[in-house]
Amino acid sequence: MNNYETVIGLEVHAQLLTGTKMFCGCRAAFGAAPNTQTCPVCQGMPGSLPVINRRAIEFGIMTALAIGCRVNALNRFARKHYYYPDMPKNYQISQYEEPLAEHGHVAIEAGGPPREIGVQRVHLEEDVGRLLHEGALETAQSSSVDFNRAGVPLMEIVSKPDLRSPEEAAAYLKALRAILVYLRVCDGNMEEGSLRCDANISLRPRGQTEYGTKVEIKNMNSFRNVRDALEYEIHRQTRALETGERIVQETRLWDPDRAVTVSMRSKEFAHDYRYFPEPDLPPLDVQSAWVDEVRARLPELPVARRARFQGAYGLSAYEADILTQGRGLADYFEAAARDSDKPKIVANWVLNELLRELPADDDRAVAASPIPPGNLVGLLRLMDDGTISGKIAKDVFEKMYQSGETAQAIVSREGLTQVADEGALSAAVDLVLAEHAKVVEDYKAGKKAALGFLVGQVMKATQGKASPGVVNRLLGEKLPKV
Repeated sequence: MNNYETVIGLEVHAQLLTGTKMFCGCRAAFGAAPNTQTCPVCQGMPGSLPVINRRAIEFGIMTALAIGCRVNALNRFARKHYYYPDMPKNYQISQYEEPLAEHGHVAIEAGGPPREIGVQRVHLEEDVGRLLHEGALETAQSSSVDFNRAGVPLMEIVSKPDLRSPEEAAAYLKALRAILVYLRVCDGNMEEGSLRCDANISLRPRGQTEYGTKVEIKNMNSFRNVRDALEYEIHRQTRALETGERIVQETRLWDPDRAVTVSMRSKEFAHDYRYFPEPDLPPLDVQSAWVDEVRARLPELPVARRARFQGAYGLSAYEADILTQGRGLADYFEAAARDSDKPKIVANWVLNELLRELPADDDRAVAASPIPPGNLVGLLRLMDDGTISGKIAKDVFEKMYQSGETAQAIVSREGLTQVADEGALSAAVDLVLAEHAKVVEDYKAGKKAALGFLVGQVMKATQGKASPGVVNRLLGEKLPKV
């Protein structure tokens, strides 16, 4: 493979989180009963007329600005003709020669120095329906079609052929997904199909400037599938080139069960789609005042927030990266950190305890957490002022998550307050020293780990309620006298 250079470009399709479809008033929500969210417009009935969804245009502008694109003042929808059972009109309303935005970039890191991957264009279109096959596609006896998805606003982001490895492709997709989720223009759910990715890949001899024959790969619904499909295709094309086999321009499907790509159809050229301007929609005039209004509402994006978290809160690059996977999680951490004078401890509890219960990039799950940021800070304060030990704090956290109660309420009700009374703890320490004479001898012989064992035994004897600081001090005073 060292004889060839890999050239990859990604076409990312993001379903927009609008309430209604791109050109009609039907609901765009996922999960309704088949064919219950349709009308004459999205079914392509004769005489029906489309109307542009303003909110979808705004989401497109927002995305374009976030990735540094130039928003075109004048852009136009076109008809893209092809025939497939899931497309009721036998053409798709899309954009071609006059897209919404062009010439942006996405920053990535994929095991090397940071790189900027060029974005060729951002355009809007309508999604198609969904085909449901009985069994595998190649052997299905019948197929059903659900047109609920037909007409849902779809934004296509086309990268330049700047990617050079499967790892870079996955990193680009991950970075772009994070931006879309932060903007809240797409939920980023690849399993449900609201974020989809097609890859164009070719190989060329190293040093050659002309591109090789391009192959498109579809049906990749995870970052891992993107990496695996591209790895397989690199090996397949390398073997073909080395044995003199001709690479043909085609569309191939990724089969994750067999871990292979399979030929689907010959790849069309742009002129095969017979694009022409959509006669039922006027050219779209995106005025600069509108663009400026959208720009003013852009949130802080993942890369900037990651850097700020490291500087403002003293987090490591790893901690900042995880905490900024989702906008909801970043907001949660920051709300708690601002209410605490120990943001590193807040970060540790969010990363190690909260994320054991919640996915980092699911804003809805984080927002619905039974432990709001203020309650987490309240728990940490009880631990910090010595009211409860660290071990008890973790037990209290679990009860907070299950019940939604505050830490103070749980500690008061269950009598979990830490014991710091020297008289009570002195007796427990004496008992442990008497029961573990051999460990005491080990400690005096220089085995310092023995001290940790003795502390643990005192904590066990007091059901975790003893103050670790007081226990350590008492042991330090009593051990030399034994």
